[in-house]
Amino acid sequence: MNTVFISPEFPSHYHRFCVQLRAAGATVLGIGQTSHSQLHPELRAALHDYYQMPDLHANDGLDRAIGYFIWRHGRIGHIDSLNEYWLESEARLRDDFNIPGLRTRDLPCVKRKSEMKEIFRGAGLPVAPGELHRDAAQTRAFLRETGFPVIAKPDIGVGANKTFVIHDEAEQEKFLNDSPEGYFLEKYLEGFIQTFDGLADSERRPLFHGSLQYSGTLDMVRDIIDTSYFTLRRIPDDLNQMGRKTLKAFNVRGRFFHFEYFRTGDGRLWPLEVNVRPPGGLTIDMFNYSSDIDLYRLWADVVTARAGGLSYARPFHCGYIGRKSRKRYLHTHKQVLERCSGRLVAHQPMDAVFHTAMGDYGYLIRSPDLDEISALTEFTLAAGPRHDP
Repeated sequence: MNTVFISPEFPSHYHRFCVQLRAAGATVLGIGQTSHSQLHPELRAALHDYYQMPDLHANDGLDRAIGYFIWRHGRIGHIDSLNEYWLESEARLRDDFNIPGLRTRDLPCVKRKSEMKEIFRGAGLPVAPGELHRDAAQTRAFLRETGFPVIAKPDIGVGANKTFVIHDEAEQEKFLNDSPEGYFLEKYLEGFIQTFDGLADSERRPLFHGSLQYSGTLDMVRDIIDTSYFTLRRIPDDLNQMGRKTLKAFNVRGRFFHFEYFRTGDGRLWPLEVNVRPPGGLTIDMFNYSSDIDLYRLWADVVTARAGGLSYARPFHCGYIGRKSRKRYLHTHKQVLERCSGRLVAHQPMDAVFHTAMGDYGYLIRSPDLDEISALTEFTLAAGPRHDP
């Protein structure tokens, strides 16, 4: 099978998907901005062909790249980037070259929060009150009915970028005076986020599924809290059931998925957002370490139609800890490595685009004991006079 991977050099660890694609027998064709000589050595070895473009936003350039690959290698059977940013580009290319997978017509329900809300409702899942901002009168009426606080977020957006909370009438009027377009308003929920993540087969069944728990990404982006989260060894029954309903409602087939839910103080679970791509940062590695599996290989097997069942357990929690170079920490990097010795499975600088939400430097730790994960996280993020990222 001829497979096209858009921007295989980013994020930096995504070259592993291409390595496993080649091992699965696919012909791996890359389109990227980085020169071939500057690609990761393992990525260069995995690619059968590579088309460099100065700007991946140029539709005519992408068309030429696909045409070039078809001329040299024949029909394209799969195209992906596993990156939210390029979903529209992938879908358009599938439309134009008749490549299987998500098409442009499929995107609104997985890109627009307003569309997600309606599908959640249609699936019988509980949702917080919310609606798309259209004009000042309609928004004032919604805020009177809902009450403060309300969260305002782009209808199309990733993570907590350009997201904020409206606490009172003064902030309401500031929001309206800024003439916002394309914003979705939703009743603010207090709690923490639990996710339902995995890789679906062609019948909308999870070949693998796992879960993360973390505080709101909004607090991480606004630098209110440090960045840390962890995988769950046991997925709560209500989360498992709601996640599987979401998988079917959004018709996710042969793709990674990352579904977010709020767990409020009364224990209730509320659907928040759907993503049809892997969870961000180093989370794929976290799931691999928590279950001693290889999701890079499993995804390649799905693409090449070689995937069967996957037997796995969850013997470990795996935690991510992100430190920011602008913050001061009590313990040095060396002390963190020494303290986490035996539980530290990876550590590395993070790609610059992730610094705001994920920190400049990331540590992965695993343990069967969540209390140990918490203690190591507290040690690593303890504030102090040092300035050592």
